[in-house]
Amino acid sequence: MKIIINQKTLANKIGIAQKAINSKTTIELLKGILLVAKNDQLKITGYDAEIGIETYTQAEVQEEGEIVVDARLFGDIIRKLPDSFVELETDNENNIYINCVNSKFKIKGYPAKEFPKLPDVEDGALCDIPQELLKNMIKQTVFAISQDQTKPILMGELLEIQDGNISLVAIDGYRLAVRTSNFENQLQNVKVIIPGKTLIDVNSLLTSEESIGLGFNEKNAVFMIKDTKIITRLLEGDFIDYKKLLPKEYNTKVKLNTRDLLDSIERASLLSQTEKNNLIKLSIRDEIMAITSNTEKGNVYEEVALELDGDYLDIAFNSRYFIEGLKNIESEEIFIELTTNVNPCIIKPSNETDYTYLLLPVRVS
Repeated sequence: MKIIINQKTLANKIGIAQKAINSKTTIELLKGILLVAKNDQLKITGYDAEIGIETYTQAEVQEEGEIVVDARLFGDIIRKLPDSFVELETDNENNIYINCVNSKFKIKGYPAKEFPKLPDVEDGALCDIPQELLKNMIKQTVFAISQDQTKPILMGELLEIQDGNISLVAIDGYRLAVRTSNFENQLQNVKVIIPGKTLIDVNSLLTSEESIGLGFNEKNAVFMIKDTKIITRLLEGDFIDYKKLLPKEYNTKVKLNTRDLLDSIERASLLSQTEKNNLIKLSIRDEIMAITSNTEKGNVYEEVALELDGDYLDIAFNSRYFIEGLKNIESEEIFIELTTNVNPCIIKPSNETDYTYLLLPVRVS
């Protein structure tokens, strides 16, 4: 292999492929990325047996060829080279030579034929979804996935396509985030669980331009973003029937300014950040919500104006969970629906966006 390629372009593409590499793997080959030079293109692939990323870029290919190189070492070298053109060349002993201006490196590689093949998901069966829509859907839900490795199914998100709608759902046992949108497409009744890490990686590559391709087979999902393909293994098992968790009625409903409430809770939580459950208490009365926190460090009192429909209520929450929900609502005002101080509350934007955030209260004596 012998190619010439722009340093910044190459560094960017290595960074994309590296997202698929699990630094904890003990298999040296899977710490590498596969470079394939062919037809004036360089294909760079990272794969950890759970997620694979292939990304393409133009290059001046003087000799076609392929090699696997240590992703971290190769990426660090390329990123620190001058902003110029890089020459990459391999020999018959799986060495790769890197030349750029006055810098010359020789590093050991691995035979490309030993690199595992990515699963095959038919590109022809893809549907299109606007990047901006998918980016917002991931942003508004992915923070609520579980970090508990004993519940692997909740470390993913349910993606559901049904009756002209697409939904993303995340649950961690304390809260639930659901974002739904209209979605006219050729895929019918899809119900799959996508690893949260994959969605975070996909989100980092999305812009607000164009659409991306989305497709599935029995075991994998594929995302096509311009010249990059992400293939991920789906999580196996049954997701929680989240619709049964959503309360059908409420005794108390309030309307508040989102920013005012967020600012007040952030201030009130300053005293409880080192506490186990970051406890804040909300007291809902006719025209105000009083927000309090009492800890060994001191106490705080905040007031936020509200419009009340229904009963007075005193209830307590984990402030971090409340804040994370509010930060992902783009509407200027929100509705909060409650039944009792031990039942989940529902937070919704006041505009037409179909977003629901369910949060369990903290029981206090």
